[in-house]
Parts: sequence; structure tokens; C-alpha cells
Amino acid sequence: MAKVLTLLVLRLLMNLLLIGWISLWIIKPTTIWIQSWRQAEDTARHTFFGYYGLNFAVFSFPPIALSIVGLIYLSLLPQHHHPTRGGRGAAITVSRPAIINSFIGIVSCFEILALLLFLLFLAWNFYARVSNDFKKLMPVKTMNLNLWQLKYYRVATRFGLLAEACLSLLLFPVLRGLSMFRLLNIEFAASVKYHVWFGTGLIFFSLVHGGSTLFIWTITHHIEEEIWKWQRTGRVYVAGLISLVTGLLMWITSLPQIRRKKFEVFYYTHHLYIVFLVAFLFHAGDRHFYWVLPGMFLFGLDTILRIVQSRSESCILSANLFSCKAIELVLPKDPMLNYAPSSFIFLNIPLVSRFQWHPFSIISSSSVDKHSLSIMMKCEGDWTNSVYNKIEEAANCENKINNIIVRVEGPYGPASVDFLRYDNLFLVAGGIGITPFLSILKELASKNRLKSPKRVQLVFAVRTFQDLNMLLPIASIIFNPIYNLNLKLKVFVTQEKKPSNGTTTLQEFLSQSQVQSIHLGTDEDYSRFPIRGPESFRWLATLVLITVLTFLGFLIGLSHFFIPSEHKNHSEVMKLAASGAMKTAKEKVPSWVPDLIIIVSYVIAISVGGFAATILQRRRKHKEAPRMSKEVVIKPEERNFTELKPIPITEEHEIHIGERPKLEEIMSEFEKNLRGWSSVGVLVCGPESVKEAVASMCRQWPQCFGVEDLRRSRMKMNLNFHSLNFNL
Repeated sequence: MAKVLTLLVLRLLMNLLLIGWISLWIIKPTTIWIQSWRQAEDTARHTFFGYYGLNFAVFSFPPIALSIVGLIYLSLLPQHHHPTRGGRGAAITVSRPAIINSFIGIVSCFEILALLLFLLFLAWNFYARVSNDFKKLMPVKTMNLNLWQLKYYRVATRFGLLAEACLSLLLFPVLRGLSMFRLLNIEFAASVKYHVWFGTGLIFFSLVHGGSTLFIWTITHHIEEEIWKWQRTGRVYVAGLISLVTGLLMWITSLPQIRRKKFEVFYYTHHLYIVFLVAFLFHAGDRHFYWVLPGMFLFGLDTILRIVQSRSESCILSANLFSCKAIELVLPKDPMLNYAPSSFIFLNIPLVSRFQWHPFSIISSSSVDKHSLSIMMKCEGDWTNSVYNKIEEAANCENKINNIIVRVEGPYGPASVDFLRYDNLFLVAGGIGITPFLSILKELASKNRLKSPKRVQLVFAVRTFQDLNMLLPIASIIFNPIYNLNLKLKVFVTQEKKPSNGTTTLQEFLSQSQVQSIHLGTDEDYSRFPIRGPESFRWLATLVLITVLTFLGFLIGLSHFFIPSEHKNHSEVMKLAASGAMKTAKEKVPSWVPDLIIIVSYVIAISVGGFAATILQRRRKHKEAPRMSKEVVIKPEERNFTELKPIPITEEHEIHIGERPKLEEIMSEFEKNLRGWSSVGVLVCGPESVKEAVASMCRQWPQCFGVEDLRRSRMKMNLNFHSLNFNL
């Protein structure tokens, strides 16, 4: 009871923090807030915390506090808890696709609502600022502008605030260990598209802001004079130009046409974000930067925590080479490390490349394999082909290669086993997109849960018969009955007419498939190189708190040292602030001094957070070493890929040759076999064309956005669409 009450209090606190921070953004452009805030800053300037402490506490701390409270909340939840199952009273399925477009992807109802609210906020912010500017237009002292030029110049300036709003949210979707989207059960791979949306908005508003400003300077012949002006107080325009150019370069190289073909160009160019953020700070000033700081602060700490984790080495225990040029790698893990199905890791193999990291879905289940973790990759690029060749060389080499060292970051995945809340599952996979479903099916087969999907339909589309080998890791599940689970598989081979070995059934084909199993590790490697995973949520919350207190301490301390303040009593300060006669201490120092103080405080705080994380990792390693050495290691089950038992069930899995899946017909057949009303989780992973086809089917299915009128409708199911990504 106490735990439930604590969780309710934490949820209430998170909602209050989020609502409070959003409310600040809404009231920020109003005249009442501007006047009140100036007085509050003037009052705080002569206190111990100063105006910088006040800005940080009001604008920066709420999202950071939300992250700390959210991590504590997640630490109190049962590990990979099961959400409440959907029932007849399910209201609106916000996950249902509303827009399906090859350019912007698949957008759900919930995402459209959130996007409209954000655009409404931007419109309100822009209107409030511009209307206030037009009421009290004042000519720029250094430029002789006529009325239309002056108005256009003010409008261009306010577009910069819209870019600032996008920048303040830009880095939250790409957090991994500290991701707050887990609270909404949104995985990292799905939240990346929000980063793309905010980045596109940032570049658009920045181009309007910067381009319009340069246009006004050009037609008034002040461009050379203004752009190189490094003012003692106010804006540094050359820094704004640097920020615009670097941001535009990052955006161009992140376009799908470049990112997919030249990933290294995209990857290394994106590291210019450091130059971009520093230039933005010097251009906008410290007051504007406090709005952007939360995302930058959490991203910096998240990055340093990932670096600390990825320094630990692991190794490849064994590998299975499939004839379809796919590889299954088995890695050792700590038996205490648990992860939800559909989780993924980032993998680096120094033997292939010291700097390249690639994400791969985990195909094993931590409920079954306590001491190992498996991933599968398809050789479709230079890096994966190099991995295949290295493993093949290790198998054929007379001097056996042991301990192929790897580095692992993760696992990352959903906070809850979301698919268990559905009565039935409809899984659609294309090619290597089968990988997250392998872990889901293993999880379903591992335990006899009372609350789990009773019927599972798996639709698997591949180009060639050889690609069917990717089903071998779950062959025992496919061809053996599982208590309380009805699994039916429909396989579609689209580009071949008949198999080369003359088989006619899926069982016959898989039983004759050629798999090369290679053992690379030893029994000692289980305890020497285990993957331990990220720190617990409780320790992550502690690290965030330590880092933020360090930052605040150095921010206040350095500001007191480098920005002298005049100590006056409160009544005198209020009188001077009201009369406008008070000259602030900040005006006596160059504008870049507070900016440098923020940078130095940030670097020190993130370094302290990284040092604390390193200590925690070493402490964890030494603490677990005795337990790992004494524990009896249960090796992963040796799978015999050539011997499959006869199918003991009457309904044989279907294989269709030379055709593509007709999803509407399969779904209609699936619905006929259901008993009574039920919720159906529709999960898809594969190429974008497959995702769009499944999304279109869910959108066209007659359920009126999930709102059921059971008295008028004869439908037996409510579809809930989920798209899984196997690449980023």
C-alpha cells in the first residue's frame, strides 16, 4: 500500500513539474511576466543565488527534476511490469495511424494532437512578441531603417525565439539511459523521429531569422559593420552566423538520402553540435540559454554515462552463420541483467572498426538465457560484411582465434512488457525485421502466464527461401506445441518460385538448412566479460542529482568571483528597480563572461558525473566478481538446426511462394477465429513499405479510431498499431 501511494505521489509530482514548465513557456511572452521577471531578477541579483541561480531554478531545473523523479518512479516499478490489459471499455486508441506518408512516415493521432498543440504554442509566442514590439517600435541606433524595414527586422528577430523553442526540446528524444519517453512507454528508436521534427523546425526558423536579418543589413549597407560587431553587452552576431552554418550542415547530412548511403559523413558531421551549441550561447546570451540548458545538460550526462559503460569489454562466445548471410552472435551477460523483449544494444567490434557503433535487436529472452545475450545481423553493408568475414576467417583459421573483443552499450528497451496487455497479437515482419519478434516469441514461450496473448499470428515476408533461415532460432517454438499459446505462421517468399532443395513445407526446408556454428569463447569468458548493462534507475537519479548540484555550485561560485555584485537591502533594490535607475553588475562586465561561466560549470559538472559513474562501475564490477566466479554457469541451449520433430498439431504453418501478403484477407481470417471481443496488438517491423502497408490496413479497419459502439457494431477486435525499428 505504501509503495502504491508513493508511486501516485511521484506521478502527481511529475505532472506538476511538467505542467509548471509548460505554463512558464506560455506566460513568458506576456507583459505582466516580463515586468515581474525583471523585478525578480533585480532582487535576486543582490542575493547569494544571484540572477543566474534564479534563472536556473525557474527555467532549467523543472525538466531536470522531472528526470530525477521519473527515474525514481521507474526504480519503484516491478521490473518490466505488465500494463493493465485492454478491455471492452477501451476508449480511444491514440496509437492508431492517422497520417501515412513516405516523407514524414507514420503519424499517430496522439502525435498529431501533440504537434498541433506545439504549433499553437509557437503561434501564440510569435503573436504576443510581435504585437508587443509593434506597439512600441523604436529605431535601431546604428541603422537608419524606415517603418517596413524596422517591422520586418523585429519579425525576423522573433523567429529566433521560435528556433529557441525547438532547440529547447531537440535533445530530449535522443536520450538513451536518461530518456523520459520511457515514462510514456515510447522506445528510443521511435522517439528519434521527434528529434528529426524539432531539428527541421529549428533549421527552418533559424534560416528565416538569420536570412531576414542579413537581408535587412544588406539593403541598408550595414552588413560588414553589424556582422563583425562583438558588443560588450547584447548579441554576438558572428556567433549566430556560425551556429546557423553548422546547424544547416548537420541537417543536410542527416537527410535519408545521405545518412543511409554515407553514414560516416552523417555520424561525424553531427558532432558539430558542440560548435552549434557554444555559438548559440554566445549569440543568444546566458538568459536565453537557460531555457535550452535542460536538454543539453541531460544529453551531456547521458553521453558521458554511455562512454563509461562502453569502455567495458566483452567478447563473442559463439556465432551461427546462416546461408542467407545472416549472423547470430552470442555474448556473455550478467545473470542479474534483465531486459524486456524488443530491446536492443549498440555494438562496437574494434577488430572491424574502432569508432563505428551499430544498433541490433536482441533475439534472446532474459527469462530463458540467464548468462548469455544473442543478436542477429544481416550482411547488407560494409561493416556487417566485414563482421561476417572475420567470423568466417576465425572458423577456418588453423590457429583458432579466441576472444573477439566487443564493446556493448545498453540494453535499451521499453520499461514495461507492453505486448502482454493484449488478448491477441498480429505480428508482421519483413526480412531482418523478424529480429524483435524472435525475442517476443521466446518470452511468450518461456512462462505459462495467465495474462498473456492467447493467439499469435506471425506474417513473415522474405525475398528468397534462404532468408527463412532467420526463423531457426525459434524453430522449436514453431514446431512444438506451447501451453496456452496458439501460434500460426504465414510465410511469403516474394522473389522465388521454388526452393533449390526441392522441399515443399517450411519444416522440411528448415530441417535441411545449412548453419555453421562457431565457438570462439571459453567457459571463463562468462565471468570475465559479462555485459552488465546500464546503472539502475536509482543510481541514475543519484548521478543526475550530484551533477546538477555540482553545476549549480560552480555557477554560483564562479559568478560571485567574476561578476561583482552590489549588496543593497531589499527595499532599496526595489525602489531602484522600479525607477529604472539601477545599473546592474552584469552590465559592467562583457556579455561573454557569464557565457564562459556557464560553459566551465557545465564541463566540470559533467566531468564529475562521469567520474562518479566510473566509481560506481568499478564498485559494481568488484562486488559482482566473487558471485560470478562461484555461480554455476548454464550455457545457452545447443540448438540442433538439422533435426526438427514432426509437427504435433493439426494446423500446419503456411508457406506462400511468389506472392506478397494480402494483409486485409489475413486479418479477416484472423478475426473469424477469435472468440468474443478482444484487443489485438498489431506490431510491424521491416522496410518502410511494409510498415506503411500495415498502418494503412489498421487505419482503414472500421473501428472509428478505436471508439467502440458494441450495440451497433459486430466487430470482434480493436486494433492497436505499433511500429518497431530495427535500424536508426
